Amino acid sequence: MGNQFNADELLKTTEELVSIPSPSGYTDEVISWVEGRLQELGMSCRRNNKGGLIATIEGKDTTKHRMLTAHVDTLGAMVKDIKSDGRLQLSLIGGFRWNAIEGEYCEIITSSGKRYTGTILLHQTSVHVYKNNGEIKRDEKNMEVRLDEQVHSKEDVLNLGISVGDFTSFDPRVQITESGFIKSRHLDDKASVALLLATIKKVKEEEITLPYTTHFLISNNEEIGYGGNSNIPHETIEYIAVDMGALGDGQSSDEYTVSICAKDSSGPYHYRLRNQLVNLAESFDIDYKVDIYPYYGSDASAAIRAGADIRHALIGPGIDASHAYERTHKSSMLHTAELIYRYIQSSMIN
Repeated sequence: MGNQFNADELLKTTEELVSIPSPSGYTDEVISWVEGRLQELGMSCRRNNKGGLIATIEGKDTTKHRMLTAHVDTLGAMVKDIKSDGRLQLSLIGGFRWNAIEGEYCEIITSSGKRYTGTILLHQTSVHVYKNNGEIKRDEKNMEVRLDEQVHSKEDVLNLGISVGDFTSFDPRVQITESGFIKSRHLDDKASVALLLATIKKVKEEEITLPYTTHFLISNNEEIGYGGNSNIPHETIEYIAVDMGALGDGQSSDEYTVSICAKDSSGPYHYRLRNQLVNLAESFDIDYKVDIYPYYGSDASAAIRAGADIRHALIGPGIDASHAYERTHKSSMLHTAELIYRYIQSSMIN
């Protein structure tokens, strides 16, 4: 594979992105950050009514369009209740389990913009007090937020300006290792947003004329099912969701290659478009794995469900421990970036 992209730059952009709180429903800050990066590249952008961001590069053929999407919204929570002792109960945003955030630092964002830190804990955390600590179910009833404020009652919390419906973001704890790994929450899907930004930057810097008009959608509601299901121009024929490859027992994906999805919970992706991506990977010496994700959906599958008449595909870096404390390697990022770069310059399948 040719050295088309800078691994350090990809990881640094990802680090910056994951450090911006953006649970689904609270994404204006991160969308503005991405918008600023695109404007620095001379890209004109527009926001859809849902708050997502769309940037377009006009191609040689303006009658056939492509769309690529990645999402900036992440897992998170909202304050569901303020308990009498000043602890908070949460309602989860997105598909994950309570055990994935037990012991995690978090930030409560109030409606007035104030931010307070805390820790997500089991109510019965102390093994010196609760003998059956390990047997207690981790659920909405037993998990709570311990605020880093001197609060002893519900009234104390209300006086801080915290109320039901306030967003809660999780500390990403991002680290980049000397061995080339990046480990952090929210690599799903901010790693892919970094990849699209890097691709756009390369196209602009090299003054490449794309064969077809290509839209880049930075969606902001993917984790709740409808980020990329609208604002698809009717000229769009091919739609690529750039999102993580899920790793685990029975999966072929890994942290070092680009994952090409054949099927997820929505059904098979477009067969000929998938094969085109495989052929491009093989032609340009891009390491890849074809995989099936049994409990997964993407913006591309959401677009199909919404009735879009498109060929849809899903590719992305392989990410370990999805929807928990995630990790990927720079080589997976580089192979994914290279496949995106080669794809947007390729001819459409007939």
